Amino acid sequence: MSFLYPWVFLFLALAVVPFLRAGARRGVKVASLRQWSSLGKGRAGYLWMLRALELGFFVLLLGALARPQRVSEEFVDEAEGIAIEMLVDVSSSMDQTLIVPGEGKRSRMDVAKVLVEQFIAGDGELLNGRPNDLIGLISFARYADTRSPLTFGHKALVQIVRDLEIQDRPNEDGTAYGDALALACARLKHLDELKAASSSRKLADIESRVVVLLTDGENNSGNHLPLEAAGLAKEWGCRIYAISLGEPDGGFAGDRLPHELPLSNAEQVLSRISEETGGLFRRASDFESLKSVYAEIDELERTTIETKSFAVVSEVFWFPLSLALVCLILRLILSTTWLRVTS
Repeated sequence: MSFLYPWVFLFLALAVVPFLRAGARRGVKVASLRQWSSLGKGRAGYLWMLRALELGFFVLLLGALARPQRVSEEFVDEAEGIAIEMLVDVSSSMDQTLIVPGEGKRSRMDVAKVLVEQFIAGDGELLNGRPNDLIGLISFARYADTRSPLTFGHKALVQIVRDLEIQDRPNEDGTAYGDALALACARLKHLDELKAASSSRKLADIESRVVVLLTDGENNSGNHLPLEAAGLAKEWGCRIYAISLGEPDGGFAGDRLPHELPLSNAEQVLSRISEETGGLFRRASDFESLKSVYAEIDELERTTIETKSFAVVSEVFWFPLSLALVCLILRLILSTTWLRVTS
């Protein structure tokens, strides 16, 4: 509790002194009080209550004029989110199998859908989820398709991820991740216009722009080369994280780990576009390695949360003012009824 005008209490002496002087008034001198000793004081013995109520009124009134305030500190988390375009290969080669611990063999497509969903919503273990981020989804085979625009509605987005299917029609099969990258970067660039047209604070806090590309082959379709799309990404401030899914050329030789093996021509392109845009390239061959790659990206691209504190001031002058009015009203009632004094 604090007072905005504590100097008001200097006037307290002006309120107390008159009451002290009033209590020292002279009475009538008599020879003896013995003849009235059996009568008692009666109501006259409670006249001090009128003075006490008057003093309480002035003290409480001064307390209200001093503006008592209750100050509390509150904390607010301000999150600087990230705009992420998730790119998923749905070409026919994604029908090949991977080993999933405890479940046996599952298609690359099924594994990709599970891990993309966990990247968005979290799995309680390696992946934390992206609740503050704007996320979109683009799938690609011979053509790139926007499955979901950038959105904060992650529940609906997860359902769209679950509904992804492999594109096995011969006239639509292929791998055009160059087109998918160009489309994703254009979507992220368009974010500036959305921010300018929207009053959403959450949208305005989006600063970083990221593309997460998952593919199991080389670019062999489409109108945009991967390096051309990487140039657009670099110009528009988008980082590309590229993941190559599948066995590297020649398999795993000896005891060497996947990242120790030489890159294939297709992987060299993915590595270059990631490096040029400030992202990274990783290779995955099974469920666990793919999950660790998504977890690494999840850690690198975290939402920045800044905690700010501010003081909240609540005016409480009404409390002493209310008590002062109660004292005044009670004094008026007593002085005109039970403690009424006639001159």
